[in-house]
Amino acid sequence: MIYTLTLNPSIDYVVHLDSFISGMTNRTIAESYCIGGKGINVSCILSELGIKSTAWGFTAGFTGDEIEKALVKKGIYSEFIRLKNGISRINIKIKADEESEINGQGPHITDEELQQLLLMTERISDGDTVVLAGSIPKTVADDIYERILAKLKNRNIMTVVDATGKLLLNCLKYEPFLIKPNRQEISEIFSAKIENFEEIEMYAKKLMQMGARNVIVSLGGDGAFLFAEDGKIYHSGTLEEKVLDTVGSGDSMVAGFVAGFEQTGDYGYALKLGTACGNATAFSQGLAKKEKIYEVLEKLDK
Repeated sequence: MIYTLTLNPSIDYVVHLDSFISGMTNRTIAESYCIGGKGINVSCILSELGIKSTAWGFTAGFTGDEIEKALVKKGIYSEFIRLKNGISRINIKIKADEESEINGQGPHITDEELQQLLLMTERISDGDTVVLAGSIPKTVADDIYERILAKLKNRNIMTVVDATGKLLLNCLKYEPFLIKPNRQEISEIFSAKIENFEEIEMYAKKLMQMGARNVIVSLGGDGAFLFAEDGKIYHSGTLEEKVLDTVGSGDSMVAGFVAGFEQTGDYGYALKLGTACGNATAFSQGLAKKEKIYEVLEKLDK
């Protein structure tokens, strides 16, 4: 089983306007909503690929109810801990002449509720995969990922950490199976300007020396490199197609890589499927559907 953790899931309310005028009443021309959160995005793409996963984390209130119902409709197992107070956050995405976002902070999580989450790690079995994705809510200590990884250490469990900065660096001592920084994130981690492949390789290998087993460095339109624990370097390019929205592309890449590796154990194919999923989401309004993913995958093969 693949477990995806989203500590602060959301309902994303997307509104489209001809223009947005501050201080005035603005009327939409279209609107929609979807569930959000990096771990949830990973589970949604896995579902499109026909792979079961369990989404866990925290939900609260009527918005939490809607998040869990939406997951069930997508065929995703939901094991969220229900918080006693507050509501799961609502994020407002404004699509007008300029794009703006208003993101909620989410409900308060008590120490008792956090302990319930840590106890859930005992259900994870050898051979399972755990994806830790996204930022940590203000009411939770910054070491929560480390505490989870410590409970999974020395077991036959693949861990994926999709985080940035110190949050990512502090997890490396637990030797995660996969991390996926982009060029900018690596630059920020090492306070360095990265201009060529040799520098990408040098810093990716530093991350491996610090504990990461496999490192994907995503380069946007230049594709992605995988520095793998088998000693090889893999590359996958991108397609030239109109980009509609890059939100969720990174999460889609993680899902595709995990799915591809679970299916074949082949690093090259895993990277290619991850790239296809990331591209497909960038070429879609919202997360990619399976038809688009396999269309892109077929084109990448040519």
